[in-house]
Amino acid sequence: MTQYTAAHWGIYEVINDPSGNPSLKGLESDPNPSPIGLHMLAASRDEKVRISKPAVRAGWLQRYRAHGSPVALEEPITPARGSDTFVEVSWDEALDIVTSELQRVVQQHGNSSIFGGSYGWSSAGRFHHAQSQVHRFLNAAGGYVAHKDSYSLGAGRVIMPYIVATMDELIAQHTSWDQIIEHTELFISFGGVPEKSAQISPGGAGDHAVKPALEAAQKKGIELVNISPTRCSMDSGAEHMWLAIRPGTDTALMLALAYWLYNNNRHDQNFLDQYTVGFDTFSAYLTGQSDGIPKTPAWAAHITGIAQEDIISLAKKMANKRTMLNATWSLQRADYGEQPYWMLVTLACMLGQIGLPGGGFGLGYGSANTQGSSAPLFPGPTLSQGQNPVPDFIPVARIADMLLNPGGTFSYRGDQYNYPDIRLVYWAGGNPFHHHQDLNRLVHAWQQPDTIIVHESYWTSTARHADIVLPATTTFERDDIAYSKRERYMAYMSTLYAPLGESKDDYTIFSLLAEKMGIGTKFTEGRNSTEWLRTLYETSREQAAKVGVFLPDYSTFRTQGLIDLYAAGKQESVIMLEDFRRDPDQYPLKTASGRIEIFCSTIEHYNLSDCPGHATWFEPREWLSTEAQENGWLQLLSDQPKAKLHSQLDHSEHSKNHKQDSREPVHMHPDDAAIRGLQNGDLVQLSNSRGICLGSLVIDNNIRPGIIRQSTGAWFNPIPLPALPSLYAHPLEAHGNPNVLTRDEGTSSLSQGCSAYSCLVHVKRYQGEVPVVTAFNTPEFVVKN
Repeated sequence: MTQYTAAHWGIYEVINDPSGNPSLKGLESDPNPSPIGLHMLAASRDEKVRISKPAVRAGWLQRYRAHGSPVALEEPITPARGSDTFVEVSWDEALDIVTSELQRVVQQHGNSSIFGGSYGWSSAGRFHHAQSQVHRFLNAAGGYVAHKDSYSLGAGRVIMPYIVATMDELIAQHTSWDQIIEHTELFISFGGVPEKSAQISPGGAGDHAVKPALEAAQKKGIELVNISPTRCSMDSGAEHMWLAIRPGTDTALMLALAYWLYNNNRHDQNFLDQYTVGFDTFSAYLTGQSDGIPKTPAWAAHITGIAQEDIISLAKKMANKRTMLNATWSLQRADYGEQPYWMLVTLACMLGQIGLPGGGFGLGYGSANTQGSSAPLFPGPTLSQGQNPVPDFIPVARIADMLLNPGGTFSYRGDQYNYPDIRLVYWAGGNPFHHHQDLNRLVHAWQQPDTIIVHESYWTSTARHADIVLPATTTFERDDIAYSKRERYMAYMSTLYAPLGESKDDYTIFSLLAEKMGIGTKFTEGRNSTEWLRTLYETSREQAAKVGVFLPDYSTFRTQGLIDLYAAGKQESVIMLEDFRRDPDQYPLKTASGRIEIFCSTIEHYNLSDCPGHATWFEPREWLSTEAQENGWLQLLSDQPKAKLHSQLDHSEHSKNHKQDSREPVHMHPDDAAIRGLQNGDLVQLSNSRGICLGSLVIDNNIRPGIIRQSTGAWFNPIPLPALPSLYAHPLEAHGNPNVLTRDEGTSSLSQGCSAYSCLVHVKRYQGEVPVVTAFNTPEFVVKN
């Protein structure tokens, strides 16, 4: 019987040597398997970074044992979170402490004082998905303060339902690659089609199709245009057009393209009349009738750094060819991130090719493997999280604001809300000290709650900044089911190792806690994990049959380990919004008008100064303006890393081998290096008012001048301020984590999404004593049994 396992970056076959030691290889049928997963097993058993026993922060435990509560005294517990030592305790004591704290906080402050964290990707398995587990548990316990949206798509998830449809609906119906290869003549991508991001899918990418599809498109003669600050953000296997745009100015470029189409009568008025609302209002803005500024190619050239003649040439091509417009997720992770998505849809409407084979728009070709897939669509195995009776929430990227400003107000989707007063944070899966911005501010905010409880497999910064740490198993230490919508395979994920040390899976931990709290049956419904896997699979099997996908019974699935959904159902050739184009009255959109909303009266009535009723150009609050360049600033792109997903597996050899001198590289154009007297391989410091971090310099012709790139994902490694009292206003981040520099501000008052790409830094050679990277060291224990 062949065994399989899965992670977000792929499904892998398990190969056992004669001694029974497992190793991994990519699926034979995968045209471009990700190398990340090949190093998963060794990394998962690394005892230097694994958490093997329950541990409690020493200062917190001392007060709890002495007084029965961490807040029995007014004085704060010292040392602060992130600087304290730990004490290992028994599971019985750890569970008693967690139960006592949950009950204390609920009794004294109510369930609206508990924040159920767990943002982030933890397991490709659909049952042992930490976010589902912790939210199900907290709902059974009376509810919690939730988060909405995501760091990846904060602005996009909010704006798109007003304009066309939800992001989940759009992702599931992206025009498939076979349609693009067959019919598209011009593929224009704002933000490129980055292969490194396309390695992943939430439940495992078993058929990595993006790079082979781009190569096939190039061979077919489709003209590919990469509009991005970096050339490497599109790899088609051959040369293609690269327009090196200034980051954050894509909306201005799209407006100029639209202006040329409109001014030369090359827009499709029939499509606009039949399928959209509000074009007349938008066109008044486009031509300058409403604000006195015509959005001409000359106007955009000054903003974007792309020559006027190149803008006009591209507009002419768009008007004469079957054109697919794409915008990656990175575009909306910046100031006013709603606008490029809205404008992309508007521009596609003016071309009039939405719903036609190979035409229209995409939002994320290259941002994940799923977009463009032709796998059949049906509901996969999903653990219900239950109902949350607590109405309080935050937009996900506003966590530091919530902790620092209890009772303060925030706007979201046209309404005003108040931040709750959080006394306890419960986090399982994910790493906020990776994906949040302005990490020095987050460290300060993280000191505010009474108690922070974390389930974690590794001693990440999130675990180091917790009060109670419960050791969780990894993917390889439990059975599960891997599945993603629009992915080709469903896999049974077999247990490969016994749990390391005393680690337990999240379901077992929450089941034990639920039993102690008197909600055991409510949480487990009388099932163990084996019974849940069967139940979830059989439920999904019934749903799949309704759409013509016939899965084997559970026992057969376990035995064969892998289901090819092309064989179980059929390969679906997809055209986004095809039904809507065929008959917009029979297949209306779920927008207020049932049409694509170029002008949205709902948003207009919100009266938001930073998000009016149609796509609009706003100068970013922090960007590479001419004045900023003259003052020596560079714009930082903190993009997705190539050798890991976010911060997952940063301790693996694969990730370490992609670093330089143990730190994340900093890519810089030769002209910018020469101005600063820098050479390849120099240790450089990146700084602004929010923080300072190190990186090893890579001089790179494939990046626009004025821009630097340092990928995210290095485990947060601050050197405490007292060690460097005369040099810095912030701790020195030694490992190369650029999120000490990024801004913790919402994209707009509509969505409050992450705006990490609007960030300026100074760069110079580092002159101080070179700190040792200690991110992968085990924390100090007062008692270690």
